[in-house]
Amino acid sequence: MKLMVLLGRILFSSIFISGGLKHLADPGMVSYAASAGVPLPGVLVPLSGLLALAGGLSILFGVKAKIGGWMIVVFLIPVTLMMHAFWTVSDPQVRMVQAAMFSKNFSMLGGAMLIAYFGSGPLSMEKLSPMEGQAARVDEPVMRKAA
Repeated sequence: MKLMVLLGRILFSSIFISGGLKHLADPGMVSYAASAGVPLPGVLVPLSGLLALAGGLSILFGVKAKIGGWMIVVFLIPVTLMMHAFWTVSDPQVRMVQAAMFSKNFSMLGGAMLIAYFGSGPLSMEKLSPMEGQAARVDEPVMRKAA
């Protein structure tokens, strides 16, 4: 079962890692965002790419995955609302594609919220770190011997 959580993190994070890299490397992404009415696309597209990439890598490796989950939440909300506003599209085929993309992002938002709440789970860098065991011992009550 632990491997399923790791596989889930790998699959979930892959779209944000590849998408984040595309936001940073593909100048067409800025043009596409500008055509959708995104303000300051030359700034916001690379910034959103960094957010998606950092959040995706955090989730993939299980390092500060709760923060990574929140990064993906912060990435997905404006992207979903601005780039996949199917309710504003009159062409039926384009509307259907944008509705599907909206639904995809909406469901990924749920996954990101679960990671933001529960963290990375087992088989993560944090769980494998020797520091985690030490940190857990700090919270344990100190037992004193009776004199």
